[in-house]
Amino acid sequence: MLEILLVVLPVFMLVGLGYGGTRWGVFKIETSEGMMAFAMKLAVPTLLFRAMMQLDLATVFEANLLLSFYIGAFISFLLATFGARLVIGREAPDSVVIGFGALFSNCFLLGIPIMERAFGASSLAPNFAIIAVHSTFCYLVGITAMELVSQTGKGMGGAVAAILRTMLKNTLMLGIAAGLLVNLSGLTLPEPIMQVVDMLANASLPVALFAMGGVLTRYEMRRSLGAASMVAGLSLMAHPAITLLLGTTVFPLSDEFLRSAVLTAAMPTGVNAYVFAAIYGRALGAAASAVLLATAASIATISFWLFVLHRLT
Repeated sequence: MLEILLVVLPVFMLVGLGYGGTRWGVFKIETSEGMMAFAMKLAVPTLLFRAMMQLDLATVFEANLLLSFYIGAFISFLLATFGARLVIGREAPDSVVIGFGALFSNCFLLGIPIMERAFGASSLAPNFAIIAVHSTFCYLVGITAMELVSQTGKGMGGAVAAILRTMLKNTLMLGIAAGLLVNLSGLTLPEPIMQVVDMLANASLPVALFAMGGVLTRYEMRRSLGAASMVAGLSLMAHPAITLLLGTTVFPLSDEFLRSAVLTAAMPTGVNAYVFAAIYGRALGAAASAVLLATAASIATISFWLFVLHRLT
């Protein structure tokens, strides 16, 4: 168990350094936001570009992998949405936002470094396959559900347009798309360009994790704790449990793919849950509380799932 904690703790220590440094005034919040902008608009898209460019597309985009992960994610979304509506008594649009928190996991900023530390860099290919469609799937589900329950006047055509606009402005998606195009075309980038790509890609995760800690100081865990606890429980326990069940029974996966699917599913609610809440101006307190609570609790739950995976695979 100590070995597992030693895998997880350095990642969260880096997040904690960013959080503490910003909370105690060593760094201004604007510094963290600038670092996050650099990471998410340039460095991380470059890492995704490199990963997609180098993937063996014929083997890594396995249907069973995606079905195991995304059926689990969708079930978690439904449970959180209906739980918020029927049990907690939130309005329907608020319930969709709360459901989105159980849908959108932090599969990149936390999932990639923890997977790499636990199972090595060679294990990351299935993670990138999941990440490649993650934002598109989550926003498709979230925006469609919001259009179904709210009177925005856009209709489904407007919902599709909103999804497309969101994707086209998402630099992560652009990095993924560019990498896939280079992969499919068979092009080889000149060595000087690849050196720049490597430098940016290698800087992405440390910078993003530190900046994530700083940005988290903007959120306060003082409202909607019932909804936040439900989202955290579904994200950290239900989603990986469903994925594990599907990946071992209905959609059998190899050990390598099962590890990626379950560990990625075990990641806490991503900050995009708050972004989604801000787009619609609904359940902002619940979204912020869910991000903080799930991230804090995930130190223990990720360790648990690593223990389970080491036993099973």
